[in-house]
Amino acid sequence: MDHEQVFAGLDSVRWAELEHAYGEADDLPGMLRALAGDDEQAAEALDELWSSILHQGTVYAATVQAVPFLAQLAAAGTRTVDLLVLLGGTAESDDAYGLPDPGACRAAVAAQLPLILPLFASPDARVRQAAVWAAGSTGAASALPQLRRRWDEEPEPGVRAELLAALVRLGHPDAADAARTAIAPGEPAELRVVAAMACLDAGLPWTPAHRDTLVSLLPADRHVAGRFDQARTEPLHHVIDTLLRRDTDQDRSSAYELIQAALAAGDPEARKEALWAAEHACTISRSAPGRLAPSLLALLKAGEHTASLLPILDKLGVHAQPAAPALAALAAAGGDLADRALAVLVRVAPQEAAPLLARDLPDRSRALAAACGFPGNRRERDMPYAPELLNAIRIRLTDDELAGNEPVWLTGLLADWGVQAAAALPELTAVMDRFPAAVPRALAAVCPPDSRDATAAVLRRAAATGPPEGRFAAANALWNLTGETGPLVHELRRRLEQSAGPEACRTAGALGEEGACLVPQLRSALTPAGRKRTVPELDADIQTALALWRLTGEATEAVDVLGGVLAEASDGTWTRWSLREAALAAAHVGPAAQALTPALEGLLDDPSHAPAAISALQAISGGPDPVRTAEILLTSVERNADADTALDALGALGPEALTPTVSARLKALAERDLRVVTSGVEPEMVPADERLRERARKLLGA
Repeated sequence: MDHEQVFAGLDSVRWAELEHAYGEADDLPGMLRALAGDDEQAAEALDELWSSILHQGTVYAATVQAVPFLAQLAAAGTRTVDLLVLLGGTAESDDAYGLPDPGACRAAVAAQLPLILPLFASPDARVRQAAVWAAGSTGAASALPQLRRRWDEEPEPGVRAELLAALVRLGHPDAADAARTAIAPGEPAELRVVAAMACLDAGLPWTPAHRDTLVSLLPADRHVAGRFDQARTEPLHHVIDTLLRRDTDQDRSSAYELIQAALAAGDPEARKEALWAAEHACTISRSAPGRLAPSLLALLKAGEHTASLLPILDKLGVHAQPAAPALAALAAAGGDLADRALAVLVRVAPQEAAPLLARDLPDRSRALAAACGFPGNRRERDMPYAPELLNAIRIRLTDDELAGNEPVWLTGLLADWGVQAAAALPELTAVMDRFPAAVPRALAAVCPPDSRDATAAVLRRAAATGPPEGRFAAANALWNLTGETGPLVHELRRRLEQSAGPEACRTAGALGEEGACLVPQLRSALTPAGRKRTVPELDADIQTALALWRLTGEATEAVDVLGGVLAEASDGTWTRWSLREAALAAAHVGPAAQALTPALEGLLDDPSHAPAAISALQAISGGPDPVRTAEILLTSVERNADADTALDALGALGPEALTPTVSARLKALAERDLRVVTSGVEPEMVPADERLRERARKLLGA
């Protein structure tokens, strides 16, 4: 097949009416033609195609139309391996955008099997392997006869491994037996590793023989380096994940025994793979920290793989407490490893961490972030007040090198300590103009009664003539310290006249009668009617509406704004948070927001939006039937879709909503082994899941 034949129908496709990851797909013909050009052109075109039609695993309407041309080019010998791999990834994708049928891309690749299957006979092993990968990814049973025949004929271990995986994926009746046979010691390592995974994928029980086989092949990643299946490039990790997600006592025990055996392996690289698998186990299984802690702590005591151990210790919770002495010893040394160890110690034993943090404060940025609860490091316990740490902060505040996030962290810690940190008043006052946005809150928080007038004078001056970026913070802190609203009203008026933001609008609404003079500015700050709003504008309008309701007592205007936000944000990919905030604002308005009921009820089918919508409906009219409401909320929690709001709303329903069915689901959330929270900021997932578990137990009265 020559290129002229391949591209014969290319220009008859209405590419401009199709979309890929970057919009209109009218540039695809050029990319496809470039594949037939010189090496540089073809390589660039291939990169562009991956990015456009299989962007981070997502397929598009344009992808469907591109598939026949990709298959024909591959069959014609043009970048055959590369294009077969792209076709396999396209067929494998479960993430479709803009397709009426999510399986359209898989079906399109399956339709090209008459071009793909003959490549099983290629003299090039990589072509055969790529063709098997593409055929297996289609899920098409029609490929099974040729896959099975090739299994009997294929001599190359890498291709045999791909064939075995494809036979299992497509459910061939001989696949399980083939996988059992292929783990035998006489088989090549790359086949045995894939066979071990294939046994699990085929649903076979995991036995000591499987465990010993996989451990003997560690480090296993090297044996699958040539495969195209990106989901199984880390065999030990994949096996542990699969065993734990089977969610049986036997499979959990098998997973932990496998990790413990791997941690005891003689090869340091094997133990590194085991540590990564152990960390993943702790991330998805609630019982993993308790089961694995002894083996992990033994490695720490032996001084092995310390850098890899630290993020796992962070996920052990209370089971990491015996590690405190070893962590303290590590933290007493210098360098990045000491900082990382101290950050873990802050969360495990903060009282012991405080003097170590004080000793080397300028060089302990990770530990300081953990102590201050910087985003991604939410604290389970407050950093306790420690005189030596207070002294270190006072010295650091006046250091000429202090910059970046550190002033925010240090002043935040002082604010948490309140008047216990009153000794820092002189330093905070001295650096007010250097860090005008960070210092005011801390200054007001640490101020003792006998220093109130002097501190108020400092804040008043900063609000009037200090650096502009700090005037709002100073005026707000002055209000919190003394109740004086004049400077804050002046600063809010200036902000609202320039560009409204959610924080300014929220603060204006909290001023009560003193903020009534800001109503004209708040109305002017609303986004003009008829213009599509950005997400920041949606969020600002929500807080503006709420402020107007609080300051005027009139709900009509606020309800109109919130209704507009609910309508505009309901079909947006990036407006989930705005929908939630609009619904929660409606909850504050209460019965006067009755007109929003239809829009809020329309959110009940989406687990991400339902908790906030239910909170609003409860405040407006008592909400839907309590039992149905409880079931909707539990679905949101089970899917980790705004679980905190869902649990708040569930608690508000009262015990009458806890039917036996609801109670059983709530108990499962509290007692199941698989974690509910498995996404989000990495350091936060395990603590967030433990909080969810505890809240579920409290709702049950346990």
